[in-house]
Amino acid sequence: MRRTLLGPIARAGALLALVGLLGLAAACGGDDETAPATTETPAATTEEAPATTEEAPATTEEAPATTEEPAAPAITVMGVVAPEKANDYGWNQQGVEGAQTAADSIGAELLVADGAGYEDVTPILNQLADDGVQFIIAQASGYNTAAPEFAQATGIPVITYDKPDNTTPGLVADISTSSQQGAYLAGILAAKMSKTGTLGIVESADDTNWHKQAGGFVAGARSVNPDVKVILTQIGQAGYADAAGGKRVTESVIAGGADVVFGMGDGSSFGMLQAVETATPPEGADTVWFIDVIGDKSSIDEKGVLLSSVLWDFTQIFEQALADIAAGTFGNQGYDLNVSNGLSLLQTDHIPADVWAEIETAAAGIADGSIEIPLTPALDDVNALIGG
Repeated sequence: MRRTLLGPIARAGALLALVGLLGLAAACGGDDETAPATTETPAATTEEAPATTEEAPATTEEAPATTEEPAAPAITVMGVVAPEKANDYGWNQQGVEGAQTAADSIGAELLVADGAGYEDVTPILNQLADDGVQFIIAQASGYNTAAPEFAQATGIPVITYDKPDNTTPGLVADISTSSQQGAYLAGILAAKMSKTGTLGIVESADDTNWHKQAGGFVAGARSVNPDVKVILTQIGQAGYADAAGGKRVTESVIAGGADVVFGMGDGSSFGMLQAVETATPPEGADTVWFIDVIGDKSSIDEKGVLLSSVLWDFTQIFEQALADIAAGTFGNQGYDLNVSNGLSLLQTDHIPADVWAEIETAAAGIADGSIEIPLTPALDDVNALIGG
């Protein structure tokens, strides 16, 4: 069950009280009837004494049971806070949908506070607490200061992103991503599909995950074609929602000869897709393709240019977090999103079967460690890899 919260969160839900009535029955007998029984059983009293002695060890054996930790309360209401609306075919939608699936798996209600923005999220977290949530997913790296402080103050466990030092037993578990793994697969696909030998990368912001994906994409492409040319552009420091900027810079990489564009942008990715849809293919190509990230825009791909997307599915990690809460081990360690638990490449009808088979082989190699991918958390790292 999902409840979307708009504005101040009203307290909801009914309190169920169960009252049990215990009936006591007393058996009555006359004094004349009980007296003989008392005087007639001296031997029985003597014989029962050993039984009392024999039971003593049982009491001793049961003592350790009293020291066991009580079972963690079952999660019946959980919440997710997302900075933008959960209909973006990207980060916010994937987070909310993963949270909903995880909540459904344990029969819990999910309270959704999307469109929360990037400012101080503490008031929204407090409203969720007032509404009875027992676990919160703070779906933005920008919440990784306020959310842990909230957990410390309230005792309500939270998930944060991209700050492993936040991890605190019982309170905070942080999610990091091996985003370069999915992007490596996208790079293989791009190099296989390109006819110009030039690929474009468009980043919406100076974002660690974007840089890691850019590096993975370059490495994957060059595993197919060591001579492939890569043009990297960035909208700005934080152009996540800048659709116009996304369109502008995507047009520039296509003008530079790129016939496959790998775009990372949240809201700005709609501008990137529009630029690809309206582009005149560069010389040597008959189509310009777009590879997206995080979500699936197939349903709005009217021109048929969406080649694929690096999908981020948080469901397995959220389900593991719930299991850890139940086991009393939440926050003992963080989580990593990778090709084994949520990163994958979207298969579309545009991808030839033989190319997809190569991608599946590479995914298996990444999972078993036989394929190593360079880590490029900064823009300078990506540029060095491209230049090398």
